[in-house]
Amino acid sequence: MLANVSYNNPALTRKIDALVGKPFTLKQRWAMGGIGSPKLIIRQASPEIHNLLLLDNNRNTCNIELRPGGIILRFRSLLETYGLVIPYYRLTLYKGDLGVYSVHAEHHFVKVEADTRAVQKFFVKLLGEKADNQPEGPQKGMY
Repeated sequence: MLANVSYNNPALTRKIDALVGKPFTLKQRWAMGGIGSPKLIIRQASPEIHNLLLLDNNRNTCNIELRPGGIILRFRSLLETYGLVIPYYRLTLYKGDLGVYSVHAEHHFVKVEADTRAVQKFFVKLLGEKADNQPEGPQKGMY
């Protein structure tokens, strides 16, 4: 779900919390060693996101916030902040050549540079969180 998260909108906040969970508490953030990514440089994006990024002449950057049930990829365009809300079950990560990570969810994608050790360490943490929060397959009695 791509949404404008610039303004305090309780209905949108409830919708985001339902998709990816409420933010981690301060104690949980401390225990995890942080939940946010370093600044990520966007190399390529899906058409809808790309059209938003074209509106200004600033450097195209984003960051990723971990949530209990997914991630929020935030970026700015003009004076607005947009968030791509992705539950873990819809999240697909690819590591391309030349240190580029690709974050996919349904018809949206963002390719970011992984040029520093901190970025690579964050994506390892993200993959670990995704693996810990995935359902284990069909449950007994479902079929």
